[in-house]
Amino acid sequence: MKSLRAEQAEAAAVPELIAATEQAMPRQADALARARAFAEPLIAGEMLDTGENTLAHADAVAAILKTMGGSEAMQAASYLVYACVHLNKPEEVIAKAFGDSYAALAVETTKLVRVQQQTRAAEATSQLDKEKAQTEAVRKMLLAFSRDLRVVMLRLASRLQTLRWHAATKTVAPESVAREALSVFAPLANRLGVWQLKWEMEDLAFRFLEPDTYKQVAHLLDERRVEREAYVEQLRSQLEAELKAQGIHASVHGRPKHIYSIVKKMRGKSLDFDQVFDIRALRVIVPEVKDCYAALSWVHQQFSPIVEEFDDYIAKPKANGYQSLHTVVRDAAGRAIEIQIRTQPMHEHAEHGVAAHWAYKEAGARGYAGVSASGEYDAKIAVLRQLLAWERDLAGATRDLFDDRIYVLTPDAAIVELPQGATPVDFAYTVHTSLGHRCRGARVDGAMVPLNTPLRNGQTVEITAAKEGGPSRDWLNSELAFLASHRAKAKVRAWFNEQQRHETVQRGREAVEKLLQREGKTALKLEDLASQLGFKSAEDLFAVVGKDEYSLRNIETLLHPPEAPLPQDEFLLKKPRAPSRAAKGGVLVVGIDSLMTQLARCCKPAPPDAIAGFVTRGKGVSIHRRDCASFRELAARAGERVIEVQWAPKGEAAAVYPVDVAVEAADRQGLLRDISEVFAKEKMNVIGVQTQSVKGTAWMTFTVEVGDSGRLAHVLGLVAEVQGVRWAKRR
Repeated sequence: MKSLRAEQAEAAAVPELIAATEQAMPRQADALARARAFAEPLIAGEMLDTGENTLAHADAVAAILKTMGGSEAMQAASYLVYACVHLNKPEEVIAKAFGDSYAALAVETTKLVRVQQQTRAAEATSQLDKEKAQTEAVRKMLLAFSRDLRVVMLRLASRLQTLRWHAATKTVAPESVAREALSVFAPLANRLGVWQLKWEMEDLAFRFLEPDTYKQVAHLLDERRVEREAYVEQLRSQLEAELKAQGIHASVHGRPKHIYSIVKKMRGKSLDFDQVFDIRALRVIVPEVKDCYAALSWVHQQFSPIVEEFDDYIAKPKANGYQSLHTVVRDAAGRAIEIQIRTQPMHEHAEHGVAAHWAYKEAGARGYAGVSASGEYDAKIAVLRQLLAWERDLAGATRDLFDDRIYVLTPDAAIVELPQGATPVDFAYTVHTSLGHRCRGARVDGAMVPLNTPLRNGQTVEITAAKEGGPSRDWLNSELAFLASHRAKAKVRAWFNEQQRHETVQRGREAVEKLLQREGKTALKLEDLASQLGFKSAEDLFAVVGKDEYSLRNIETLLHPPEAPLPQDEFLLKKPRAPSRAAKGGVLVVGIDSLMTQLARCCKPAPPDAIAGFVTRGKGVSIHRRDCASFRELAARAGERVIEVQWAPKGEAAAVYPVDVAVEAADRQGLLRDISEVFAKEKMNVIGVQTQSVKGTAWMTFTVEVGDSGRLAHVLGLVAEVQGVRWAKRR
């Protein structure tokens, strides 16, 4: 932290710096020289973390930007970025000296530098997720962090210079710096079409990450370099001359060999060094499209083409607009040669970044790099590349490309993607649902903020959480703007729904337990009680009782049946010894004495249904309704086992029979209770209930005990009159 005296001295020095630069040259003229003059007193004697002199680093970055075609503002910013850390109010000071555009560029780049430093520090302590998803998030953040793409270009140039400095001084670059260059910056340069920067950065980073492999491949290239270059030059001149003789004015060039791309292809395709085609590679530039195909025809006549390696990106351009003919051929000695053929406009389009090698190099049809690329995301990048190539004012032109997402950091420097307008509460729910529920406060970049504060790109967010508790209902109030994420809103609603269900279940439990206590049945297991009433669990029973959708009279009826209850689904009834006497269940088997009978589960007959018997193996006679589909099938298959049966005369037995009743209704609160009340008033014992509700329609099945199915029609008519019921019928 700076001392008060240092701050005062700095404050006094800043006006002098501004005055000196303004006096030396007009405000809008020669901004690059003015920026260097402004920054030099502040950074000339300083060193970066790498050990490189800060002013020398800024000079080199400005030179790299110049070779990339960067504007004067971009080059000037390379100095202003490093001056920012020495200013109390950098945006205000730089804006006064150079204008708002320069100030925004310098300040935003400084913020991004700080984010990268935090990310690398967290990675060094193994606190950062190193998976591909995190790497992709860093890539997106580099583009979404600022609405000015020049910020990203400044960081690319700075990282290349850092790698160059380590190589020149023969010092080893930190692994985190080299790995970030290889996995983040080089692919980003690839997307932006800055090819030379990409290839150089890849080779330098790979040199530091895998020095042994780098040296091995470099040695293999070098030991045959003279022979290979002589062969390629001979082939180049021959091809150029032969094409000219054919009337095709072509410019043929050898293509550079990049160690990292060779190694990646060897690993991705499991190739030996000699099998990598583009070790011997030529590029043919011709005037017109017809010349491309004419040149291709001649090449295929002179050499043996490898058919599966041919790609026509002229007839079928890549989605990003890239066009060229790619072919691999073998000479008489069997050596593979890769040849690209394109027109000059196609070549300019490719070399200056409007075409994207991203899809081919990192996620093509062969997919040897194993990286996926989003079409929508690549489309956005294509637009940014065009803006860069045309040297537009990128600060305004890219403003709306990433307006729907922001990227913020956890205290451990992990990147979190959020929707635009997201708050600390959204952030907490994205990190973990439990953290969201317990969120009580937040710090953004170290300062306490209200929970409905909109977050911005690059901010570090830290959540203060209670040990336990839940969300506030205010968070669902759209006017208070606590939540922007639909996912976070759904989690809050789910929490309150679960709380409401819990309260409902508890209310139902208390009502059931109070009833059992009043009836002296506290020893009865609640799960058994629920099962006897047709519920899957006691909690399901408590839920419908708590919502007042199930009458407690059903439980009372179960506890005090009018007579000894029979098994729910199966009734074993003994035949009388004399045919003139009724069986206990009220069924007579005509002409046969003492046969065990049971009512079929499939159709559940009851008097006065027309019935028939079917002799089963080991279970006596099964009694079916004559219109039962299952009985008709049994009778057709084994008609000899069908016997005649009849109901006993009334008064000789007082049996009751289970009958299934189906109901369809418009679902509403209290529906189950109202239907149950009808059965209770008609003194029909309900021994089972099953319900299902889908999109506002309820389907219910009641199992009721009846002594006479004829009376059931009257009761079903009453059920049909219940509000919302569409129909009620016996199954």
